[in-house]
Amino acid sequence: MSSKTLHLPDPQESPADDIVIWDGHCNFCRAQVERLRRLDSGRLAYLSLHDDRVAELCPELSFQQLVDQMWVVTPDGKQFGGADAGRYLSRKLPKLWWLMPLLHIPGLMPFWRWIYRKVAERRYRIAGKSCDEAGTCELHQPKK
Repeated sequence: MSSKTLHLPDPQESPADDIVIWDGHCNFCRAQVERLRRLDSGRLAYLSLHDDRVAELCPELSFQQLVDQMWVVTPDGKQFGGADAGRYLSRKLPKLWWLMPLLHIPGLMPFWRWIYRKVAERRYRIAGKSCDEAGTCELHQPKK
């Protein structure tokens, strides 16, 4: 992957687009969001979970829920997290339509959620950034 960071549209630039909320302090997450940006055909805006606007956008989501998984918020307020966000995006983005049959097999969403959770729990180690034995970093603590 190129060391050049892609421009991620801000929700203020694209108010009618779905918003992807992601961990802007995570190297693994950044790589995945940059990959998603290449596939989104200008249909998504992006916001780091560490941005103060997230609390206004999704007051019902706890900091821990935001850290645990990526979220997609639609303009009408629907929220999809983790594997469910991936499933939603597979229907929304033409370049991800190849994933749609896999993510829509009846009865398999618990499996996809489990896989997502396992990868998300290890994302700091996968990206070569381990914080401590428990995988906890100071940056993953709620702002005081």
